[in-house]
Amino acid sequence: MATGGKVEEMDATEKALALTPQEFAHLGDGALAYVKAINSEDVSRLFPQAPPLRPGITLFALLGADGSPIMLTDSRDAAIANAWEQKLQTVSLH
Repeated sequence: MATGGKVEEMDATEKALALTPQEFAHLGDGALAYVKAINSEDVSRLFPQAPPLRPGITLFALLGADGSPIMLTDSRDAAIANAWEQKLQTVSLH
């Protein structure tokens, strides 16, 4: 931001707002992942190659920062362990 001809440093919020949609989409590529609880009915949307599953099962998907599927498991701990094995930093989404 310019103030009286002087360029001030942007804080983190301003920097995030300054990202283009393409830059934002690639933020954390290959380094960040998150675990998401999903119902077995939703598995085929994220993992089309998965076999049909009985309805009503809660599973955990490990997803890349861009939402790309990495793995599916029946345990949150197993998903986090897989992220650790792949040297991925897991982040919490709220």
